[in-house]
Amino acid sequence: MSVSSKSLRVLGLAAALGVVAIGGTIALSTQAQAAQEINIVDGFALNGYDPVAYFTLGAPTPGSSQYVAEHDGAKYRFASAESRDLFNQNPDKYAPQYGGFCAFGAAMGRKFGADPLAWRIVDDKLYLNLNKEIQERWVQNIPGFIRGADHNWDIIETIEDAKLADETMAPKGLTIGAQ
Repeated sequence: MSVSSKSLRVLGLAAALGVVAIGGTIALSTQAQAAQEINIVDGFALNGYDPVAYFTLGAPTPGSSQYVAEHDGAKYRFASAESRDLFNQNPDKYAPQYGGFCAFGAAMGRKFGADPLAWRIVDDKLYLNLNKEIQERWVQNIPGFIRGADHNWDIIETIEDAKLADETMAPKGLTIGAQ
Protein backbone atom coordinates (compact mmCIF):
# COMPACT_ATOMS: atom_id res chain seq x y z
CA MET A 1 0.00 0.00 0.00
CA SER A 2 1.49 3.35 -0.97
CA VAL A 3 1.01 6.52 1.03
CA SER A 4 0.78 9.79 -0.86
CA SER A 5 2.75 12.86 0.20
CA LYS A 6 -0.56 14.59 0.91
CA SER A 7 -1.48 11.80 3.34
CA LEU A 8 1.91 12.13 5.03
CA ARG A 9 1.41 15.89 5.42
CA VAL A 10 -2.04 15.34 6.97
CA LEU A 11 -0.64 12.69 9.32
CA GLY A 12 2.26 15.00 10.25
CA LEU A 13 -0.14 17.86 10.97
CA ALA A 14 -2.34 15.60 13.08
CA ALA A 15 0.68 14.38 15.04
CA ALA A 16 1.89 17.94 15.57
CA LEU A 17 -1.56 19.02 16.77
CA GLY A 18 -1.58 16.06 19.13
CA VAL A 19 1.73 17.16 20.62
CA VAL A 20 0.44 20.73 20.98
CA ALA A 21 -2.73 19.44 22.65
CA ILE A 22 -0.75 17.27 25.05
CA GLY A 23 1.61 20.15 25.83
CA GLY A 24 -1.37 22.42 26.49
CA THR A 25 -2.85 19.81 28.79
CA ILE A 26 0.41 19.52 30.73
CA ALA A 27 0.64 23.31 31.01
CA LEU A 28 -2.96 23.58 32.23
CA SER A 29 -2.38 20.74 34.66
CA THR A 30 0.70 22.47 36.07
CA GLN A 31 -1.20 25.76 36.41
CA ALA A 32 -4.13 24.02 38.11
CA GLN A 33 -1.81 22.28 40.54
CA ALA A 34 0.01 25.55 41.25
CA ALA A 35 -3.36 27.21 41.87
CA GLN A 36 -4.08 24.63 44.59
CA GLU A 37 -0.64 24.87 46.20
CA ILE A 38 -0.03 28.60 45.75
CA ASN A 39 -2.45 31.44 46.35
CA ILE A 40 -2.71 32.96 42.87
CA VAL A 41 -4.77 36.11 42.33
CA ASP A 42 -5.20 37.60 38.86
CA GLY A 43 -2.48 35.28 37.55
CA PHE A 44 0.17 36.15 40.14
CA ALA A 45 1.31 34.86 43.52
CA LEU A 46 1.23 37.37 46.39
CA ASN A 47 -1.44 39.38 44.60
CA GLY A 48 1.35 40.74 42.39
CA TYR A 49 3.41 42.11 45.29
CA ASP A 50 7.21 41.81 45.29
CA PRO A 51 8.19 39.01 47.73
CA VAL A 52 11.77 40.27 48.04
CA ALA A 53 10.70 43.78 49.10
CA TYR A 54 9.28 42.44 52.37
CA PHE A 55 12.84 41.47 53.29
CA THR A 56 14.87 44.26 51.68
CA LEU A 57 12.54 47.25 52.12
CA GLY A 58 10.56 45.98 55.10
CA ALA A 59 7.30 46.85 53.38
CA PRO A 60 4.78 45.38 50.95
CA THR A 61 5.60 46.76 47.52
CA PRO A 62 3.55 46.21 44.37
CA GLY A 63 5.48 44.46 41.62
CA SER A 64 5.66 45.49 37.98
CA SER A 65 4.69 43.46 34.93
CA GLN A 66 8.14 44.47 33.61
CA TYR A 67 9.87 42.21 36.18
CA VAL A 68 8.42 38.70 36.41
CA ALA A 69 9.81 35.33 37.49
CA GLU A 70 8.28 31.90 37.88
CA HIS A 71 8.72 29.48 40.78
CA ASP A 72 6.86 26.22 41.44
CA GLY A 73 4.43 26.94 38.60
CA ALA A 74 3.46 30.40 39.87
CA LYS A 75 4.39 33.81 38.49
CA TYR A 76 5.70 36.52 40.79
CA ARG A 77 6.05 40.23 40.07
CA PHE A 78 8.92 42.39 41.31
CA ALA A 79 9.45 46.11 41.77
CA SER A 80 12.90 45.96 40.18
CA ALA A 81 15.26 43.75 38.21
CA GLU A 82 17.43 43.51 41.33
CA SER A 83 14.54 42.05 43.36
CA ARG A 84 13.74 39.60 40.58
CA ASP A 85 17.36 38.50 40.38
CA LEU A 86 17.61 38.01 44.16
CA PHE A 87 14.45 35.90 44.05
CA ASN A 88 15.80 33.78 41.19
CA GLN A 89 18.99 33.12 43.17
CA ASN A 90 17.05 31.71 46.14
CA PRO A 91 13.27 31.57 45.59
CA ASP A 92 12.59 29.44 48.67
CA LYS A 93 14.06 32.19 50.87
CA TYR A 94 11.62 34.81 49.56
CA ALA A 95 8.48 32.88 48.61
CA PRO A 96 5.78 33.15 51.27
CA GLN A 97 5.10 30.21 53.54
CA TYR A 98 2.11 27.94 52.83
CA GLY A 99 2.03 29.05 49.21
CA GLY A 100 0.98 32.55 50.24
CA PHE A 101 -2.22 31.32 51.86
CA CYS A 102 -3.18 32.63 55.29
CA ALA A 103 -0.87 31.21 57.99
CA PHE A 104 -3.67 31.24 60.57
CA GLY A 105 -5.96 29.46 58.11
CA ALA A 106 -3.33 26.76 57.51
CA ALA A 107 -3.13 26.25 61.28
CA MET A 108 -6.90 25.70 61.17
CA GLY A 109 -6.58 23.19 58.32
CA ARG A 110 -7.86 25.56 55.63
CA LYS A 111 -6.51 27.51 52.66
CA PHE A 112 -7.79 31.06 52.90
CA GLY A 113 -6.55 33.84 50.67
CA ALA A 114 -4.21 36.41 52.17
CA ASP A 115 -3.87 40.16 52.24
CA PRO A 116 -0.33 41.17 51.19
CA LEU A 117 -0.62 44.03 53.70
CA ALA A 118 -1.17 41.58 56.62
CA TRP A 119 2.32 40.13 56.78
CA ARG A 120 5.16 39.34 59.13
CA ILE A 121 8.66 37.92 58.81
CA VAL A 122 9.43 35.34 61.49
CA ASP A 123 12.76 33.50 61.58
CA ASP A 124 13.55 34.88 58.12
CA LYS A 125 10.34 33.49 56.58
CA LEU A 126 7.43 35.48 55.15
CA TYR A 127 3.96 34.75 56.55
CA LEU A 128 0.69 36.28 55.40
CA ASN A 129 -2.74 36.41 56.98
CA LEU A 130 -6.25 36.75 55.62
CA ASN A 131 -6.53 40.29 56.98
CA LYS A 132 -5.35 42.50 59.85
CA GLU A 133 -8.03 41.18 62.24
CA ILE A 134 -6.97 37.56 61.74
CA GLN A 135 -3.36 38.64 62.05
CA GLU A 136 -4.15 40.06 65.51
CA ARG A 137 -5.27 36.56 66.57
CA TRP A 138 -2.24 34.93 64.89
CA VAL A 139 0.31 37.14 66.68
CA GLN A 140 -1.04 36.03 70.07
CA ASN A 141 0.76 32.68 69.59
CA ILE A 142 2.92 32.84 66.48
CA PRO A 143 5.15 29.84 67.36
CA GLY A 144 2.15 27.64 68.15
CA PHE A 145 0.24 28.63 65.02
CA ILE A 146 3.34 28.07 62.88
CA ARG A 147 3.73 24.57 64.36
CA GLY A 148 0.06 23.85 63.64
CA ALA A 149 0.28 25.25 60.12
CA ASP A 150 3.52 23.38 59.38
CA HIS A 151 1.87 20.13 60.45
CA ASN A 152 -1.28 20.79 58.44
CA TRP A 153 0.48 22.08 55.32
CA ASP A 154 2.05 18.69 54.67
CA ILE A 155 -1.50 17.29 54.57
CA ILE A 156 -3.44 20.08 52.81
CA GLU A 157 -0.90 21.52 50.36
CA THR A 158 -2.33 19.77 47.27
CA ILE A 159 -6.01 19.82 48.32
CA GLU A 160 -8.36 22.55 47.20
CA ASP A 161 -10.02 24.50 49.99
CA ALA A 162 -13.55 23.47 48.96
CA LYS A 163 -12.66 19.89 49.96
CA LEU A 164 -11.11 21.06 53.21
CA ALA A 165 -14.29 22.98 54.06
CA ASP A 166 -16.43 19.87 53.58
CA GLU A 167 -16.05 17.77 56.73
CA THR A 168 -16.90 14.59 54.80
CA MET A 169 -13.99 15.19 52.41
CA ALA A 170 -11.43 16.78 54.78
CA PRO A 171 -8.31 14.68 55.34
CA LYS A 172 -7.64 12.98 58.65
CA GLY A 173 -4.86 14.07 60.97
CA LEU A 174 -5.33 17.85 60.83
CA THR A 175 -4.75 19.91 63.92
CA ILE A 176 -6.97 22.86 64.60
CA GLY A 177 -5.14 25.93 65.84
CA ALA A 178 -1.87 26.33 67.65
CA GLN A 179 0.21 23.35 68.74
